Amino acid sequence: MRQWKVVVTDWEYPDLRFEEAVFQAYGNIKLVVAQCQTEEEVIEVCRDADAMINQYAPISRKVLEQLENCKVITRYGVGVDTIDLEAAREKGICVANVPDYCVDEVSDHALALLLSWTRKVTLANHSVKNGIWDFKVTQPIYRLRGQTIGLIGFGKIPQSLAEKVKPLGLRVIVADPYFTQEAAVEKGVELVSLRTLCKEADYISVHAPLTAATRGMIGEEQFSLMKKEAILINTSRGPIVNEQALIAALEKGIIAGAALDVVESEPIDSDNPLLRMEQVIITPHVAWYSEQSAAELRSKAAMGVVDVLVHGEYPKYLVNAKVKDRVQLKLPNAEDRYAKLV
Repeated sequence: MRQWKVVVTDWEYPDLRFEEAVFQAYGNIKLVVAQCQTEEEVIEVCRDADAMINQYAPISRKVLEQLENCKVITRYGVGVDTIDLEAAREKGICVANVPDYCVDEVSDHALALLLSWTRKVTLANHSVKNGIWDFKVTQPIYRLRGQTIGLIGFGKIPQSLAEKVKPLGLRVIVADPYFTQEAAVEKGVELVSLRTLCKEADYISVHAPLTAATRGMIGEEQFSLMKKEAILINTSRGPIVNEQALIAALEKGIIAGAALDVVESEPIDSDNPLLRMEQVIITPHVAWYSEQSAAELRSKAAMGVVDVLVHGEYPKYLVNAKVKDRVQLKLPNAEDRYAKLV
């Protein structure tokens, strides 16, 4: 029986017990772990790999062209901006993600950022701990009910967030070029243009994937349209927002504040002006995390490898569907092996 080589290009967990548990059920998989940071390091360890599990290491065209045996790359996460999808398609390599592991966690976190900023929880806590017992440090605070939240992108996570904010009395508007008016009506939201969303929303929550088209899509023009009282929330990807334009908008009072779980360069630079702004809340890209979501993410990323190598199927969460023109595999099995993981 052939032994498959599976490389974890990089990881930030205390161990790989969930991945190992998945692979141990199949005795012909050898797990190789690395902490690659550069293209050269990825090429060196992955040149003869049959599959890869990736976190942040760059899987560029340069890397992909050097791979001799790779059949599938899975990613720890929803976004696949670390991987050149077109180059992978050309090489006949399936790319898979885990799009459903943290829907509740990220929507909960976006809601937490919204409520924390709106009620000035972080500012009030900081003030009290510094000896100031005075509600006036939080002024102004506006009633949440009756205001408008704009969701940029309307996939699983923002759909979950929409359901969580409706009972708070918020009007929900959505900008997503891939969503239809009929589907919006069914979900109980209003579909609008990005321009209209920027003009009408009191809270703007970013949920778009990072692509060439969305990089920097929230910039100077969009901030100029926003209300002076508007709050920007981002739990998606930092580079979707032009950070210099955001800083300028905050410094000039064009918008009131921001609540960010992601920034343009992570970890954030110690001299970043955002760190000195009282009207900004920042968390360390933690929206995805719970003990349950971490276990689900890692197990499903490993199962995507098993789909291809062991069962000869397209991975359940195939991202680059056009790869089917280059490689012929079976459709995913009707029996949902993933359901047994969670």
